Amino acid sequence: MAIFQIASLIRKSAMSGHNKWSQIKRKKEKTDAVKGRVFSKYAKLITNEARMAKGNKDAPAVRAAVERARKENMPNDNIDRAIKKAAEGGGAALEAILYEAYGPGGVALLIETLTDSRNRTSGELKHLLSLHSGNLASPGAAVWAFSKTPEGWSASTTAPLSDEDLAKLDALVEALEAHEDVQEVITNAE
Repeated sequence: MAIFQIASLIRKSAMSGHNKWSQIKRKKEKTDAVKGRVFSKYAKLITNEARMAKGNKDAPAVRAAVERARKENMPNDNIDRAIKKAAEGGGAALEAILYEAYGPGGVALLIETLTDSRNRTSGELKHLLSLHSGNLASPGAAVWAFSKTPEGWSASTTAPLSDEDLAKLDALVEALEAHEDVQEVITNAE
């Protein structure tokens, strides 16, 4: 009977090592996927800013985009590749669009995007908003709740939310930020 117990323990220890590696591998895949999405967004932003600056690395908008990317630990090779791509005229022309929306509990949302297809992005954002108790608003419908500052948008009026609506809003913002064209999501929730 002792032999069977030893064999059982050996199998369990072998399986636990395998399971631990699988867990580590899955965690690494998730973090790598998140990093990839973030780096992709910043590469798009840097390429667009460099294209508008005609490849000038020292332009203020390019330097600001590069600084934001470096804060997220984006490798210098990726940054240089994005600037080179813009200087060579590669890639599709990107358009910066500000979408306005209302989310759970009537909270106002500003969604800054950088896209090569206005219609595709609009449709995808409408779909994401409808899945999370939100809807796309017409231009000027939600921007009144925000003021433009040199750093970006800030809420000038706030909306109180219940715990349930706050959880829905968190899920909505997470889904929007996971979209490849969305650069930033600003809300006026308290």
